Amino acid sequence: MNKNSSNIMALAPNTSNKRETICIFGTGDFGRALGHKMIQSGYPVVFGSRSTQKSSLIPKDAEVLSHAEAAQKAAIIIIAIQRQHYNFLTSLAEILHGKVLVDVSNNLKINQYPESNAEYLAQLVPGAKVVKAFNTVSAWALQSGTLDASRQVFVCGDDMEAKQRVMDIVRALGLTPLDQGSLLAAQEIENYPLQLFPMWKFPILLSLCLTAFFFFYCLIRDVIYSYVYDNKDFSFFIAISIPNRICPILALILLALVYLPGVLAAIIQLYRGTKYRRFPDWLDKWMLCRKQLGLVALAFASLHVLYTLVIPIRFFVRWRMNSQIISQALNNKTEPLNNTYAWLSDSYLALGILGFFLFVLLGITSLPSVSNNVNWREFRFVQSKLGYLTLILCTAHTLVYGGNRFLSPSSYRWYLPNAYMVSLIVPCIVLVVKFVLIFPCLDKPLTRIRQGWERNPQYSEQSNYIINKSAV
Repeated sequence: MNKNSSNIMALAPNTSNKRETICIFGTGDFGRALGHKMIQSGYPVVFGSRSTQKSSLIPKDAEVLSHAEAAQKAAIIIIAIQRQHYNFLTSLAEILHGKVLVDVSNNLKINQYPESNAEYLAQLVPGAKVVKAFNTVSAWALQSGTLDASRQVFVCGDDMEAKQRVMDIVRALGLTPLDQGSLLAAQEIENYPLQLFPMWKFPILLSLCLTAFFFFYCLIRDVIYSYVYDNKDFSFFIAISIPNRICPILALILLALVYLPGVLAAIIQLYRGTKYRRFPDWLDKWMLCRKQLGLVALAFASLHVLYTLVIPIRFFVRWRMNSQIISQALNNKTEPLNNTYAWLSDSYLALGILGFFLFVLLGITSLPSVSNNVNWREFRFVQSKLGYLTLILCTAHTLVYGGNRFLSPSSYRWYLPNAYMVSLIVPCIVLVVKFVLIFPCLDKPLTRIRQGWERNPQYSEQSNYIINKSAV
């Protein structure tokens, strides 16, 4: 009973009315914002500064003293100054002995120094208990009440008691502490705020490259070809027509690239006969950014919908429709309804609507606020089963759009097929290979492998032996 009670107390913040005094070294933007937030949460705050003259920017309920005097008033001291100014702390080593020092600093570059700022602080003041925290929260987030920013605060440190006290403060401020382990994790925590969309680089670069490729591809086929052979200027296609071809093409290709690494992983596991060997690095990185690829694909699909909605109000479209009406009136001839084309048109639109609906559903379920409220089986059903259904519908949407034009010689200008024909290559490969993998002769051994079965367990034992031996 006592053991359970102590665990509960360890997880809960200090809820007593009287909170301990917190000392903050540094009166910059972050130090002031953090001090103001702590005062709002009921903590007495004392600032340690080179100048003891109180500024109007300092929270009115805080006290400003010299570094030595301020340190003597609190057991937890937040170091809200830059690394290059840490040297003065060595003169306070005796006062800081046994106290909890919270390093909140960041660097200007990733891996700017051999060791993290927190580890450097621990070397300067070896008698103190150093904890890394708050560096992933901005002064703006603290001032805005953390309502419009991330609430996660990474915390690491070698002293468990000191780390727990800091995590209690984090909770009291309305934030969520995430224990990252010992102080060795400080380097990674300090690098985190400096990373600019690390998982988005590959999807965005790939999208830009594909966009450039298909733009020039469509420009050659639809604009330059018509100007050279028919002496017609269709340069205005660059504004609406070409983008409206590029967007669905990229949406379909990127959606297929979301599921292609899973297919490749299945083939590799079947070939190796085990799941206990690492995938190639390029495949690992590819699989980690599948969510980002899917969201970029959804963005292109949404643009395609918007471009399609404006087609009826385009001047070129209205001019062409009026010309056809006038031509029929002058010739006193009305073209009869072609049921085949009517079916193809309606089917094409229906498949596109259903595909986009499921596309949006996939995007919604990938949001953390939604994915955190479903279990793993539900999430896997939506992202895998409905994901493949989305890919099938979008591929069928493109196939029906092509109709019998795939075999028409006029569709190949300068021997170049239409862009949407090129876009079908990757999704068709993914769907065909996936269809083959669901055959029982392949699906059953793949399921057994993913449940832990190995075709050659001796190889795994030898690999583990070699790894363990090299580690020794």
